[in-house]
Amino acid sequence: MKRFTQFFAAFFLLWPSFSNAADEFDLIVYGGSPAGLISAVAALRDNGDLKVAIIEPTNWIGGLVTGGLSRTDKGQEQTIGGMTREYFEMAKKIGGEKTPMWYAEPKQNMAAFRELLNPYKDQITLVTGHRIKSVVKDNNRIRSLSLDDQSIWKGRIFIDASYEGDLMALSGVSYRVGRESREEYGEPLAGYTPMPLRPHGPDTMENVCSCHGGTAPHFIHGTPVEISAYDQNGELISGVVKADPQMKPGDADELTQAYNFRICVTQRDDIRVPFPKPIHYDPNRYEMLLRLIERFPSIPFGRLVHLGAIANGKFDLNAQGLFSTDYAGGNAGYPDGDHKTRDAIWQDHVDYVQGYLWFLGNDERVPRTLRDEVNSWGLCKDEFVDNGNWPYALYVREARRMKGEYVMRQEDTWTEIVKPDSVGMGSFILDCHIVQRIVTPEGLVTDEGSFQDSPTRPYQIPYRSLLPQEKECENLLVPVCLSASHIAYCSIRMEPVYMTLGQASGTAAAMALAESPDEPVVHRVDVAVLQKKLKDQNVVLEIEGLADLITVDKLLGIALDDRSATFVGSWGHSGYGNPVEGTAAHDSNSGKGNKSATFTVSVPETGDYEVRFAYAFASNRASAAPIDITHANGKATVEVDQRKKPEHEGVFTTLGVWNFAEDQPVKITIRNDDTDSYVSIDAIQLLPVKAEE
Repeated sequence: MKRFTQFFAAFFLLWPSFSNAADEFDLIVYGGSPAGLISAVAALRDNGDLKVAIIEPTNWIGGLVTGGLSRTDKGQEQTIGGMTREYFEMAKKIGGEKTPMWYAEPKQNMAAFRELLNPYKDQITLVTGHRIKSVVKDNNRIRSLSLDDQSIWKGRIFIDASYEGDLMALSGVSYRVGRESREEYGEPLAGYTPMPLRPHGPDTMENVCSCHGGTAPHFIHGTPVEISAYDQNGELISGVVKADPQMKPGDADELTQAYNFRICVTQRDDIRVPFPKPIHYDPNRYEMLLRLIERFPSIPFGRLVHLGAIANGKFDLNAQGLFSTDYAGGNAGYPDGDHKTRDAIWQDHVDYVQGYLWFLGNDERVPRTLRDEVNSWGLCKDEFVDNGNWPYALYVREARRMKGEYVMRQEDTWTEIVKPDSVGMGSFILDCHIVQRIVTPEGLVTDEGSFQDSPTRPYQIPYRSLLPQEKECENLLVPVCLSASHIAYCSIRMEPVYMTLGQASGTAAAMALAESPDEPVVHRVDVAVLQKKLKDQNVVLEIEGLADLITVDKLLGIALDDRSATFVGSWGHSGYGNPVEGTAAHDSNSGKGNKSATFTVSVPETGDYEVRFAYAFASNRASAAPIDITHANGKATVEVDQRKKPEHEGVFTTLGVWNFAEDQPVKITIRNDDTDSYVSIDAIQLLPVKAEE
């Protein structure tokens, strides 16, 4: 059996001699991802006598954190603690003073995992380069798994920490690939979602760009310019497909967001390696990219890719915008694919991403200034030295998702954020990359399925979401392909969250083994005790004010959040203050006279109602925001000074009392006409006024 690549044999110099796979292990972790490595260490910190095996299907441990994703997507730092923060502090310490927290080099991240694992070298058997082949179960218990070299690994508890969920799937646990419909869980963002065309002038860059998470400029969602989907022969250009004509917005399907490679790049001449030409190069794959460049001939490299600075003059190169390193549609068949299928898709992604960079740097149709800029960048010769300086890990943003004891949904990242069995927290925005590029009825290109501007509020993740349904499997924990809808997973799918859930999984496994060494059941772990252990280990399970969120269902009368309004123009969102449902909309102090938001509501009975309006007050808000109220007797307009604190608990201000008819919809429209600063819109509330007797 292959235990290590040559790299790992040198890396873990003190690792013990190989254990017999026929022995039974207390805990088997499938997937040497960050979550998997932390789960193994967490179990051993709870009980140092456990016998643990880690089986990693690739030749490298550490998943995305050591394999290319170095600019950590962390969300709100206050939600990250425990071994996750401990690990990133290790990486920073290894890198030295110039290494930013969370943004170490890949080789520094690998060294940090060495430091984390080495104290447990006598208890851990580490296997790399072997994939799971089958699972043996006895009723609802996993007894063993076999690998592609025919070896059999027996265990008492199993953790699936792989990005694909292969152990989970082979164990007969229910899971989902693709997107649910909007109706299945009542998620507004769910399902098939064609993005709008948002055309601008051919060289109007200032209108095309906005901010991703407040960190860097990128193309806004939807195609920024009209691009024909067809070539001169009337055939669809590469990368564009015809959508199923039966699909309607919100319908379910089996597709998921695009994969790519997160590439470590630099402009340092001492370590820069030119971008390689792929084994299979076809310039026709980049026809859409060429058409985009032709419409924006002065576009810089930094608006075709996202360049996130890490340590020592290195950058984490990621995708952004309509056409970048994301290989939209290229991952179809990967989540449930066999090894041969996945290997082909993996290589196709290598060819695509390398070809993208090669095209930009070498195709003579690309403007010389852009080619020169691209060629000023390159791979880092001191990273991924045993893999041609190419990152180890394909960025599998989403594969299988378990359907376990509790399915996390969009509302669990926004309003239903408190969980009694919390074992960790998430806070990243709902971030879904392009699913596919489709042709519109007019013959133009648009993207489908992407969104990155949907906010969340720090939310708790329940232990139940790490558990399969007990009737299906009682000795398995799943911290990566956990139980969540596609929409919720778009926020959860960040490495610090996986790592936190890995710590919870490892600790829970040790507890279950202590309770019942021979037949441990993860569903019977005392969650209160687990939570105390995690808190003692500095894991963040809750933050101050988490339960204080104002939601419309808690308000008297009729209340609507700004998410229920119909907006005209482009509005932003912010969590500033204490807004209803977590965020309030704002007009970005732009487009004056061209933006509005209308609330439409029906009252249950005719009568007088007090109308209240919520906004996020601040000194830079509009001093006279106009609001139109359509009532039974006509229309009224009032102005609100949004620099003043609302009189009702600092949230709502009273606009007035009007008579509304049961059979006549109430319309309340907030405009930004002639306003002198930001217009904020949070919520409305209608309270019936009782007539005096």
